Amino acid sequence: MFLNAILKRNTALVDAAFEFHQKGIIEPDTYILDLDAIIENGSLIKKEADKYNIKLYFMTKQLGRNPYIAKELMKLGYDGAVAVDFREAETLYKAGIKIGHAGHLVQIPNSRLEPLLKAKPEVITVYSLEKAEQISKTAQKLGIIQNIMLRVIGEDDIQYPGQHGGFLLNQLHKSVNILNKLPNIKLAGVTSFPCFLYNEKNQEIESTNNINTLKKAQQIIEGITGYKLTQINTPSVTCCSSIKLIAENGGTHGEPGHGLLGTTPLHAAKDEPEKPAIVYVSEVSHNFNGRGYCFGGGYYRRSHVENALVGKSISKSGLLKVKAPDLESIDYYFELNNPCEIGDTVIMSFRSQIFVTRSKVAIVKGISKGNPEIVGIYDSQGNLV
Repeated sequence: MFLNAILKRNTALVDAAFEFHQKGIIEPDTYILDLDAIIENGSLIKKEADKYNIKLYFMTKQLGRNPYIAKELMKLGYDGAVAVDFREAETLYKAGIKIGHAGHLVQIPNSRLEPLLKAKPEVITVYSLEKAEQISKTAQKLGIIQNIMLRVIGEDDIQYPGQHGGFLLNQLHKSVNILNKLPNIKLAGVTSFPCFLYNEKNQEIESTNNINTLKKAQQIIEGITGYKLTQINTPSVTCCSSIKLIAENGGTHGEPGHGLLGTTPLHAAKDEPEKPAIVYVSEVSHNFNGRGYCFGGGYYRRSHVENALVGKSISKSGLLKVKAPDLESIDYYFELNNPCEIGDTVIMSFRSQIFVTRSKVAIVKGISKGNPEIVGIYDSQGNLV
């Protein structure tokens, strides 16, 4: 999906990937993250957000919940991390990373609420009155006030499979009146997902109906509580080109993930301020019936993988078509449309969700200076290996 873009804009990363694999420094089924490019991308997004007074929580699930990169992003002035689930939250706060937003897209189990609240997240998203009540009880026990945010769902909103849940807009009055009476929590904001999506036809990022739902929810809640919400959290495709849209639609917070890697769908179509900063490295395992097969492990079913560069270097390689495993199969291998030399390096660049893979992650600095150096190899959950 991003191979052409990365060959055009970050050839040095591809060179480094070939070198590290050919020398046996990294294994197949390893993602290489260009630390210099990620920091540069993060700086550009932060600068644009500051211009519009938008706060940013960075997302790490796409890059394997990596604490090294998280610490570097905090140095840029980000307001903390958004943890997509409770395990990501634990990985990050144990590494000393500030948790900005937890509970969205995955709710926090009751047994994990106390350690999370002790980590002092800025806000926790809740999908139900029952979860809000449990947070209230836990906050009472700890003697703290915890900010919460409601995920609000309108009739025509987009909800992806496996992500359903939240407060229905047409029942929000009743829910807020109950929430208002719970001790030790404060209703601080509303959120939804996705608030913005890339329109392939127009090659632009556009708002979804979910934004309209947030605006209506904000009016309802502020009318009942009598105070202004501090968070209108509007995630999805947060990057330089969407920051102005967030501000124009009344948002206060964005959550860059793929934007940091330069791998939103927009980045595959156009040269954006952010530079592609990730490649997937594999190795030809065998040939069979006129096809080559390389080691898998890093496949994500919405990756839109198309092509691979196969060989020993950029100058000694060829571009081949990739056939990804079907959704019913384990990704033991990727299929290549031609036989290849066994042991050759395979380079791909596609839409990643490293945390759902069994891949390793190599963090590399110095690529932009022509002096690539691996600063750490991690598993897909952010643990140093």
